[in-house]
Amino acid sequence: MLGSSFAVLASLALSVLASTTVQVRSANKSLSLADLALQKVLDDASPIFGYYVQNKTSTSTWMKSYPDSTKIVHMNLPGVHDVQTWNYSLATQEALDHVTNLDGVTVYPPEIYRCQEQPIISMLNAGIRVFDLRVAFDPTNSTLVFWHSQALQSETATMGDVLFGFYKWLDDHPSEALLLSFNYEGSTTAYAQDDAAVQLAIYNTLTTPVAKKYFLQAQNVFGTLGEARGKITLLRRFDLSALPSSYSDSIQGIYFSADQWIDNDPDITLIYNAAQNLTAYIEDFYEPGQPYGQGAAYNIERKYNATTTHIIKATTQYPDSLFWTFASSENDSDNPIETPEIMALGNGTDTPLGGVNQRLIPFFKEQEGKRVGIVMFDFFDQPGDLVQSFLDI
Repeated sequence: MLGSSFAVLASLALSVLASTTVQVRSANKSLSLADLALQKVLDDASPIFGYYVQNKTSTSTWMKSYPDSTKIVHMNLPGVHDVQTWNYSLATQEALDHVTNLDGVTVYPPEIYRCQEQPIISMLNAGIRVFDLRVAFDPTNSTLVFWHSQALQSETATMGDVLFGFYKWLDDHPSEALLLSFNYEGSTTAYAQDDAAVQLAIYNTLTTPVAKKYFLQAQNVFGTLGEARGKITLLRRFDLSALPSSYSDSIQGIYFSADQWIDNDPDITLIYNAAQNLTAYIEDFYEPGQPYGQGAAYNIERKYNATTTHIIKATTQYPDSLFWTFASSENDSDNPIETPEIMALGNGTDTPLGGVNQRLIPFFKEQEGKRVGIVMFDFFDQPGDLVQSFLDI
């Protein structure tokens, strides 16, 4: 009897296994080669983009409620700073040691570099529409990957792979418009150069046939939401100076010249279209700096003041100009240091008001009905009502 029971159980197990195998094969047969190829690209992109999931909520389609005629420069657009760092933990850093040990530079603890903790797909579904991304060649000077200064974020997820994540998301959310800020990241390795090779690689990635389908092809002008729906507006913070001028003349997007983008400045005025006298007003006071040793509360206060001063300027001046405010910061030169997380959220001891993020929520409530422009966050998901409080303005 016992042997008979085992035989029955074995027969049932084989039957279930065979049925499952048939179902998997059937599902795979229903997918086209294009579907399978896209899935592979999205899997390759996942260390930076996250694993793709559909999630249509009120925040994933919030632009639906705005008319097509709305000008982009009149909108309040939540953004995220150094988005590629969300997955940069100690485990990530150690897994990449065999690569970064060859770079010729020192890599500091991961909390120095980490500015987010949710993947890009979650950012998109939470309502984020502006993304700050930093790319450079990998240590072999051959492939475009993501960095934050010396910190390599992934050995395998390329710039092109991650763009396909954005393309796929726009296909699933055609009411939405995205703005991607790409910057060449310096100080990555001892041998990296912002030369013709890397500039050509960036240019080629942004001008493929699929990129031309999804990127708005307008140059140095912001249009309406209707024109931008289902598309990406390139905020170009990289130069093509090592290439013939025809490359700069032909690439899409709005060019923010590094010569005008003053480093670590709370009030930048940048002309991005001289012919039409179109100007961007930018706050990028990312490093409070001296005096050192004042502590987290002092430095958070300085950053909060710079951020809110610029936002108030956006609500009161130049209504047809672009306003771009960075609520993100760090103070790695202080002792003890203020990491991006401490500046955004406080240190839990001597910061009773929290970090910049907590302090912005009541401030946003005071701006209801006003244009504040683009605001970029570190650790955008904390507190949980930060983005919603911004969208409610």
